[in-house]
Amino acid sequence: MSQLALDFGHRAALGADDFLIAGSNRGAVLWLDRWPDWPAPALTIHGPPGCGKTHLAHVWQASSGARRLIASKIAGRTPAEVLGELRYAVVDDIDPTRLDEPALLHLFNVVAERGGHLLILAEAPPARWPIGLADLRSRLAAAPAVAIGAPNDALIGAVFAKLFVDRQLRVGDEVVSFLLARMERSLDAARRIVAALDAAALTGHRNITIPLARRVLDDIEKTDKGT
Repeated sequence: MSQLALDFGHRAALGADDFLIAGSNRGAVLWLDRWPDWPAPALTIHGPPGCGKTHLAHVWQASSGARRLIASKIAGRTPAEVLGELRYAVVDDIDPTRLDEPALLHLFNVVAERGGHLLILAEAPPARWPIGLADLRSRLAAAPAVAIGAPNDALIGAVFAKLFVDRQLRVGDEVVSFLLARMERSLDAARRIVAALDAAALTGHRNITIPLARRVLDDIEKTDKGT
């Protein structure tokens, strides 16, 4: 595959993965680079599904040793139950309409008392959450929140290039252009498509071409629709 003329930074994540730094996520990367010199015990990163929030959180986990917590799993549980003796945590997949506010408030307070930090991931910023507890609302309001935007074609194209290289796949730019014009606009979708293309090419002993890409996209769409 020919090299794409893109100027992206690289950030090591888990294993052989890399995190690509672009305009849409640069602000979040800069905030994580400031850790542990944050002005509050928490930082919220928000953005649409598939924009790379969780992947970026993995980068922070690797350096901080933070525990990943799913927001729905902390409901009704004490900080000691979900955090143990740790003082760093990622709280992922927050749904503000189903949030156990007392549980998050208590977790926030314990982390602050321990001199630790919470990295909170959500689609919307805390200022738009329907929070009833005044104490939780004030704590989140005092903590920085940074957005990750939806990935553009340049970033998704760079992710495709890297994923294909990782799998030692030779793919023409015309295939990437075909995919970019028809796929869901998310980094998760790019990873899913590359995995499916790799499997289809291996099973059929075929090169990755536009007809194969079309078939893979059709299969993914049918799977998502449950047909």
